[in-house]
Order: sequence, then structure tokens, then C-alpha cells
Amino acid sequence: MPSRSPRHPRSPRLALSAATALLLTVAASGCTSEGPGIVEGTPGAHGLRDPLFPKLGNGGYDVSHYALDLDYDPAAHHLKGTAEITARATQDLSAFNLDLSKLKVDSATVEGEKAAASQAGTELTLRPKRDLRKGETFTAVVRYSGDPQRIVNADTDEEGWLRSKDGKVSVAVGQPSGSMAWFPGNNHPSDKATYDIKVTVPDGQTAISNGELKSPPVTRSGRTTFAWQMREPMASYLAMLAVGKFKVWESKAPAKLAEDGVTAVRTVPVYAAAEESVDAASAQLRSEIPDLMDWCVTNFGPYPFDSIGSVVLRNADDVGYALESQGKPVYAGVKGGDNSLEEAQLHEIAHQWFGNSVSPKNWRDMWLSEGFATYAEWMWEEDQEGRTAQESFDEAFKYEPNWAFPPASPPDASRISDNPVYQRGAMVIHKIRQAVGDEPFLEIIQGWAATHRHGNASTDDFTAYVDAQTEADLSEVWEVWLHGDEKPATPNG
Repeated sequence: MPSRSPRHPRSPRLALSAATALLLTVAASGCTSEGPGIVEGTPGAHGLRDPLFPKLGNGGYDVSHYALDLDYDPAAHHLKGTAEITARATQDLSAFNLDLSKLKVDSATVEGEKAAASQAGTELTLRPKRDLRKGETFTAVVRYSGDPQRIVNADTDEEGWLRSKDGKVSVAVGQPSGSMAWFPGNNHPSDKATYDIKVTVPDGQTAISNGELKSPPVTRSGRTTFAWQMREPMASYLAMLAVGKFKVWESKAPAKLAEDGVTAVRTVPVYAAAEESVDAASAQLRSEIPDLMDWCVTNFGPYPFDSIGSVVLRNADDVGYALESQGKPVYAGVKGGDNSLEEAQLHEIAHQWFGNSVSPKNWRDMWLSEGFATYAEWMWEEDQEGRTAQESFDEAFKYEPNWAFPPASPPDASRISDNPVYQRGAMVIHKIRQAVGDEPFLEIIQGWAATHRHGNASTDDFTAYVDAQTEADLSEVWEVWLHGDEKPATPNG
């Protein structure tokens, strides 16, 4: 790292005599970095050098908790926010970065003392008054404001703060980088944290976010505050916020199996919300949640979070895809009566195990999220519709776009959501099942979800874990189906 320039350049009017300067230099040599003017730390990296998104995330610290206090005015499309970030320094830090897009920082403190703040592009740099020691837990508070914006990512999908054309509904979604449109953070899946998200909106509007309501909404002076809490670690791209006129339904869903693997012994709250205009159309979607949860728990093991739900938006143009936001997947353009809704919702609920609880270490590991969720659809069709997973595999094998690249090696960020990540990823999972047998396969995927619960895992972690659980030779699965560049001659390899 380049050395830092002095904080207080010497003024000619205050120049010291050579003798006095020498005495001060000797005295200062015994000081620690707590003393004024002494700098021992270095700036944290701006970007974690992710193989697909090298500028996302930041080095030098690990966040444990975000406390967000937001005030949004839909009519003016204006957001005011305070982000209190609790983190641990992983090196001696003289400065560190947060990711923040197109919102202005009004002030910042670190450990209660004013910190210098500068912004360049999506990088917010905070320079504390004193260096932070490696291993030290610290709190940074950033106050910011502005008109939150959409972000167009490398594969042309829109994320960030998405506002309906009539301005009546806003939703913030984040895969892979959109969370920086509404709060400053370490915007990479490898740094997971717990969240408190408090949102104040005009009376009559609802603000929905991850986790559970800490207390009933409070209305004062024509504005209502909703306080949400996500107690389990969450990657920043899974944070969501929806503001508008929503109808909300609450129920219960099975979440955990007894030790005999048969009887459900715990339920979790279901918090299903939909724009008022799609109330009837979304009824099918929310009614399926308990059965889908029951099926997922049976196949994947105990549910990893304290609630489940959904947020349904009227217009598919506002969000052109479904997203597995932690605990509350987001769906758009729901019309009702469409059988594909069931599989779409199953896909997003399966992500709560694969992707949300077990999150990728970097964005090349995304196939572990999407391959598992896609294979969950194949398993569901096998159980419920009579179409075997082998038939789904055979169809995927024939589809040439699935062979554009190996699932764990998208050539660049624009290909992160291409077919091989989903379909060929699912084919890898099926090949494991073929090699080990049905019952050992379920034990492996349940064990994988349990072993890395609320953590991060890479492709190498996965292959090592599976190899350790079975005596079957999986070398061909890894070499040909996971990492191979060429399509095999037949579905059997």
C-alpha cells in the first residue's frame, strides 16, 4: 500500500527549529497509534477482487450488524438514511471503504468521533480520527440522503431501487450489487451480517423488509414506522425493501422435522404481501407456501430462518424477474391461474437453504445456489407431476445453450445468469445423485445445508464435502460435468 501523506502539512509560519523538531521526534517514537499524528495502519482494499465483480465489497473489516434507519417520501422520491455499521477490523486500518451509489453522505463518525468522508463513483471512503487496530470491534455511523436510483448490472438486469412508473410502489432488490442503491455496506456475499431495518413512510403506506416485525407499526404526525429484524446472517444482495399500498396475510408453515424425520415439530410465521391490485391473483401463490415449505423441509432439512413470506408486485416491468430475497422472495407480474407459479415459488423457497443460508463465497460460486434451486424444481416435478428428474436432465442435456461454459466458470459478469449456471448446474447435482443413490444423495444435500448453515461456501468446498461423504468415484462428475469445456457424447458421459 502507498504510504499516507501527513494529516497536517507543516506551515512556514509554524516552522520549528531543528532542535525542537528533533526533541519532538524522539518523544513521539514512544507513542502508539492512539497518539496524534502517528499512523501505523493502512487503508482497507476498495474491492475484494471477486473474479466476476472485482470492485464489489471492501477489505480490512468484517461487518457483524447493520442498523438502518430510513425515511422515504414517495411523492418526492427522496430517501434519508442513517446506517450504523458494527464491524471488526481484520487489519490495522487507517481508512476503509463502503459501497454506496448515487446517494450523498451528509456526515460520518467512527467510534463516536467525526470521520473524514469522501466519495468517488460507488466508493465511500471513511478515514477515522485514529487508526483502528486489527481485531478491534468498531461502529461507523453514516448519515446520507438523495433520490435512490436503479442500477443496471452487467447482464442488463435492473436492480437497486426500482420505482413503478406511477411512482406508487418502490422495491429495492440487490442481486448482485443493488443494495448499494439504498444503504452503504460491504457489498459482497462473503461478508454476511444481521440486520435491523427501520423504515418510516407516509401513513397508509406499508414498508416491508427482511425478517420479522420487532413491534407493531407506530404512527406519529401522519407517518408510520415499521421496524424489521433479520436475526440470521444475510448477504447484502439478499436485503430487500418494498414501499407502497400492500395487503398482508399472516399464517404458519412447517419449518423443522422431529428426530424421527417424520413429524413437524415447529412452525414459522408466513408473512405474504401483495399490491392491492393483485390481491386475487396472488392468492394461489401465498396459499402454496405451507405445502412447499413442508416438501422442502422433508428434502433439505430444517428451515434455516425464523419466518417465510413473499412480496408480489403488480407489474413485471418494474422487476423483470423473481428474486430469493432472504425470507421474503419477490415476484412480479403475477396474473393467477398459471401452473408455472408453483415451480417459480418452489425455486425461490429452495434458495432459502441454497444461496441464502449457504451463500456463495464469490460470484463464480453462484451455480451452487442456482443449480440446487433448479434441481429442486426437477425433484418437485418428479414427486408431484410424474416427470422424472432423469427426463428433465435429458432435456437439459440436449439444449445447446447449456454448454456455453462450465457452470462454475462464467466467462464474465454479463453471463452470471446464463443457462449453464442454472441448467448445467442442476445436471451436476443429478450426476451426483446417479453416482451415490437416492438415499445417500438426500443425506449429502441435507448435510451440506447443515454443515454450512448461515455461512459461505465455494465450489471447492462443495466437491471436497461430497467426496468425503461417499466412497463413490466422482472424478468424472467434477472433471466432465462441472469443469469440462466440451459436451459429453452422451448423457451417460
